[in-house]
Amino acid sequence: MRKHVLCFAAMLFIALNIDAQTTISLNANDKGRVFEGIGAVSAGASTRNLVDYPEKQRAEVLDFLFKPKFGAGFQHLKVEIGSGENSTCGSEPSHAITREELLDPKPRGYEFWLMAEARKRNPNIILDCLPWGYPSWVGKRFSQESADWFVSFLEVARKHYGLDINWVSAAQNENGTDLNWIAKYLRPTLDAHGFSKVKLQAPDDDSEYWQVFDQLEKNPEYNHLIDAVGYHYVDGREPWQIDQKTGRDATEKAKQSGKPLWATEEWSQSGQEWGGKGALYLARLMNKLYTRDRITKYEIWCPVDGIYDQIIWANTGAIQADSPWSGHYTVWPSVWALAHTTQFAQPGWVYMDGACGQFDINTWRGSHVAMRDPKTGDWSVIIVTGEKRRVKLDIGKGLKNGPVYLWKSTEKEQFIRQKPLRLNKNSIEIELEPDAIYTLTSTTGQTKGTFGTPPASKPFPFPYIEDFSNYAPGQTPRYFSDQKGTFETYQYPGGGMCLAQIVPDQGILWYNNWLLKPHSLFGDANWQNYTIEGNVLLEGGDVEIGGRYADRNKLGFRWILTRDGRWQLNWQYTTLASGQIENFKPSDWHQLRLEMNGDQVTGFVDGHKMTTVTSKSGLKGMAFIASTYNHNLFDNIHVKALAAE
Repeated sequence: MRKHVLCFAAMLFIALNIDAQTTISLNANDKGRVFEGIGAVSAGASTRNLVDYPEKQRAEVLDFLFKPKFGAGFQHLKVEIGSGENSTCGSEPSHAITREELLDPKPRGYEFWLMAEARKRNPNIILDCLPWGYPSWVGKRFSQESADWFVSFLEVARKHYGLDINWVSAAQNENGTDLNWIAKYLRPTLDAHGFSKVKLQAPDDDSEYWQVFDQLEKNPEYNHLIDAVGYHYVDGREPWQIDQKTGRDATEKAKQSGKPLWATEEWSQSGQEWGGKGALYLARLMNKLYTRDRITKYEIWCPVDGIYDQIIWANTGAIQADSPWSGHYTVWPSVWALAHTTQFAQPGWVYMDGACGQFDINTWRGSHVAMRDPKTGDWSVIIVTGEKRRVKLDIGKGLKNGPVYLWKSTEKEQFIRQKPLRLNKNSIEIELEPDAIYTLTSTTGQTKGTFGTPPASKPFPFPYIEDFSNYAPGQTPRYFSDQKGTFETYQYPGGGMCLAQIVPDQGILWYNNWLLKPHSLFGDANWQNYTIEGNVLLEGGDVEIGGRYADRNKLGFRWILTRDGRWQLNWQYTTLASGQIENFKPSDWHQLRLEMNGDQVTGFVDGHKMTTVTSKSGLKGMAFIASTYNHNLFDNIHVKALAAE
């Protein structure tokens, strides 16, 4: 008998759960914070490969990222202030590598270009910037020199691209800030150079959550200077589960401070998935962080996966564009998870707190947030479900009460316009599927953007030749992904264009993110038996060409030549062979060639075989060039099949 009672109770629970109804009441007088937008962080060289795409496909990807009511529609873009040091998936170049360059800072890299393209598509997009590392001449992270370096980044954006950046993240990424530095150096330097309207966010940290409010409470000057407070991974990282407990919730002091609270880097996962850590998790997290923490701006890293597959954090982002040689890209489900908010609410809309909550107080798998336009009375409700759910929506006075437009995403298909719903006595009822995203709205004009099928994916071109002759000086050549240092095109006096490593000294590292030496990657992770060759001219130290790249700290097979004529063949840190070239002329160009054929690896200098070794250590991987922190030159890089026996 007891067994039958338990079975009946279980079936009753399931039935009640399926038929559970939640009433969401929208009220124009409901109090709530101002929505400040959904953004993305282009940093850590995550955007590197996008810039090299053919113009047509590149413009399409940019439209999916930034064009309003078309795709992801990011409303805020924060970019890295490059330093020439590794910042995750590579190194981004600095606008002022030396103190002397402060007099004429350079528009290096792709972040200025990306900001300009974003603003071209959305004139209202909010622009922001933050450093990971610093060039060595800055000396200290928080000094007058670093303030000058920050400000010169804004000057480059204004001078070369006509961009006024709205915000500066006054910190070192995930390493906090110094409020005294902001007060004594950064703010005065910004004001003195015509950037008094630029606002400051801090501490942009991933530790000591919300403790900055203790300092702001004690010091009115500091409190006045900081316009918003941001932290990373407020809901934690691994295992990336929506109900994990991390103790990082916004404190009551933070929520009562009146300061805007931001999640300045979140998610850091692949948008390729729907479930797991993918698009559905992203949507749940956006709802959770407002409802629980009153966070009004949410930024993901990264907007686009422009990362070679063999580099760490590949496949991270909202859209994939990592093979410019083919023009192939993939719009991932996360684009449409983001669109469920960005296409239906703009910065300046206001949350209606009474209409924000969980369906079940024991889980964040199902939740809802509601916002309104205080100028027009338009409204939108973004719902993420866990279980099947019935919802009644009541529309209060002061809000538009015409047709209710409905958009839906599931694992099967995303961002599909549904049949409009008609209000009945200012209410509607709707049954929602499990594990889905819905937006109900009074607004129109949303679209699921498309350009048809992109070009098919293709392997990296092989053979590969680059002589740098088609570039102007100071450019990053196609397909080279700097991992440490900066390699840019250089007009050799009395000669043609070549490639130079231009960072003179190791800078201030991010998280002591030490890598072996300046180097740049290119090619295919599946390359096995091949030859790489190139011409080199040494100012000092040593240079390398290499292949079968396997590790960001140790590289792969390394064919090394020093300025005094010593050669060395390494597998990562292990020396396999070495020697000295007699009558070596350091002021001449020299040719290096490395052949990798099965377990046989052979090194040549100026056409002369120096050594052949047998090694089973690495059997495939990308090609690379490397240099010490010297102005060493490379030319005529050629990767090709092995010569016939």
